[in-house]
Amino acid sequence: MTVTELYRRLEERIPPSLSCEWDHDGLMCCPEPSRQASKVLLTLDVTEEAAAYAAENGFDVILSHHPMIFRPLPALVLPKLIRLVRDGITVMSFHTRLDRLDGGVNTVLAERLGLTDAVPFSEEGIGLIGTLEEPADPAVFANRVKAALGCPFLEWVEAPRLCSRVAVVGGDGKDCLSDAVRAGCDTYLTGSMSYNAMTDAAELGIHVMTAGHYFTENPVLDRLRGMLEEIDGSIVSERFECNLIRQL
Repeated sequence: MTVTELYRRLEERIPPSLSCEWDHDGLMCCPEPSRQASKVLLTLDVTEEAAAYAAENGFDVILSHHPMIFRPLPALVLPKLIRLVRDGITVMSFHTRLDRLDGGVNTVLAERLGLTDAVPFSEEGIGLIGTLEEPADPAVFANRVKAALGCPFLEWVEAPRLCSRVAVVGGDGKDCLSDAVRAGCDTYLTGSMSYNAMTDAAELGIHVMTAGHYFTENPVLDRLRGMLEEIDGSIVSERFECNLIRQL
């Protein structure tokens, strides 16, 4: 299977019609369309380190969530892009279409947290709201989130109630908060929000938790790996942990 054929098969499962209008994802780089897609590196971001690892270890494709090229480039000057083109490595990125996909970023997040009957709640179709099997004390639920996502810590504003009806948005979820409140959540979990947004959220009477942009989206790589196995079981795939943000 060529890299072009692999991209077509992935688009059948993650259609471009799901992408937000402002988004720029898809085929980021394809210097050798007829190259065989035998080895695929899965990563949340195409960092310099991810590109170097792919080149040094014979990968044909990098499959990422965040677009490698989000804004138009004035010139071909990015060292990682030059390296990928030189080494004939294709980059495919599936961003908001993977956020909105049934089975994508937020489905995986809801599953990790044990939410049942999770359904979309926002106008853009990003984010899901579901119910915990049993209401939980916020500190208990916060520790459950840490264990499920492997995040070193999380931040939250607390409300005088248990966690039961939970809305989740992987990544930066400040723009979906009001939709989640209207949908009836008592707990809102996302990756990151600004200080001001979280401070304002304290007045809404709900728990608002942030577990890290990386940690709320990175679990979807396992789902992408499963898609590759369904498409062609002979493809060798590997996850690359690309988180550059450190906590003390």
